Amino acid sequence: MRMKFNKTGQLVLVSAASLLVASLLTACETLTVDFVFVTSSKAAGSNNYGEIDVFEVNSESGFMRQIPTSPFPSGGRNPVAEAVSSDNSDLYVINQDDNTIVQFIIGNDGKLYPQNTVNTPGVYPMAVAVSGKSLFVADTYQPLPSCSTAAPCSGSIAIYPITSSTTTPPSDVLGTPIANGSLSYWPLNLSNSPNDIVEPTGINVLASGAYLYVTAYDVTAGTNYILGFSIGSGGALTPLNGGAPLGGGAFATGSCPSAFLNAPFMVGTCPAAIASDATNSYVYVTDQVNGEVHGYSVGSGTGLLSPLAGSPYAAGDQPSAVVVDPKYPYVYVANALDSTVAAYSIGSGGGLARIGSYATGLQPVAIGIDPSTNHFLYTANFLGNTSSGTLSGFELSTAAGTLVNSQNSPYTSNAQPTAVAAIPHNGTGAGTP
Repeated sequence: MRMKFNKTGQLVLVSAASLLVASLLTACETLTVDFVFVTSSKAAGSNNYGEIDVFEVNSESGFMRQIPTSPFPSGGRNPVAEAVSSDNSDLYVINQDDNTIVQFIIGNDGKLYPQNTVNTPGVYPMAVAVSGKSLFVADTYQPLPSCSTAAPCSGSIAIYPITSSTTTPPSDVLGTPIANGSLSYWPLNLSNSPNDIVEPTGINVLASGAYLYVTAYDVTAGTNYILGFSIGSGGALTPLNGGAPLGGGAFATGSCPSAFLNAPFMVGTCPAAIASDATNSYVYVTDQVNGEVHGYSVGSGTGLLSPLAGSPYAAGDQPSAVVVDPKYPYVYVANALDSTVAAYSIGSGGGLARIGSYATGLQPVAIGIDPSTNHFLYTANFLGNTSSGTLSGFELSTAAGTLVNSQNSPYTSNAQPTAVAAIPHNGTGAGTP
């Protein structure tokens, strides 16, 4: 039997179909809880730039799908680190081989639009952090004429003020690095061993913006340290503890002939990761030599670090990245050599208790938690598979801290992913608990 429709009936059907499509599109958009930005260092295109994959995260399943037009060129060679602005409107990408910071405006759909490129004052930038209206970059070497990979010198920290333009709509603008006397950076020197060559391996700023901590390798002595700085109102740094190491001196020893040779992963050699909790109370650092996580309490009003009870805590083989859940009492560590994530609960005094270990793709080197709901976790796996990198996605139990694989995890990225950063989609949790 063949059904016939008059024009009015056809219009009703068309309208109904249009409403259905619109509702489906709205539902799909609502289900995107976050955008995740993944830098990959494998050279691509005529400029040999790296790439930035942009994934949208489904709020119900954690499924990660690349957005249309992804990936985007990183604007430089060998991107190794990235950070988003405090208002989630800009992405800053560190391109190590070009000594550049590339600023991208983030569209409402997660797309990236190159806005500005600036040079770092030092050589071989390897880590970045944003706090309020300041951007902090760690350079492997100071810009000294006598310094090179063959004759290394100590590294440095540069601070860029972030201001808003007068354009419509306004956008962030990176200013000139803050002056440190006649310098445009803060050298990483040990007050008790001023001639030692000290190279940074990680950087972290407390959520309060009061203190900055740098993990560093002393090439001369063969030891690893945490250096601390208080951050002034204008962003200027003042060394804590008179410029001596924090946390009781060296927290790890082992072979690390050159931090730069392994940047940004420091696999099997140097401390590679540092993170702090949202209450500004605790700092956690991975020790790749000994396969441990060191925990410290932050002195109120001083910023000085004291080891936590039970620290260090056992991790997996070559822990390469660490993240602290900003809402729930959990810490997660990516272990590069055994390709796992170790999960820990944070006790009342900041100490860590092991929850479990979860398999990732091959060689995880970066880790993140979705900033909208703190319900999903992901790792960037440098070796991935035979032809590309991968992302491993997990659903995080906010009640227990355990992890289960997200739908269809792992996900394909460009080759050699190095870093992850994320923003909420429209600042909402899309109904995820």
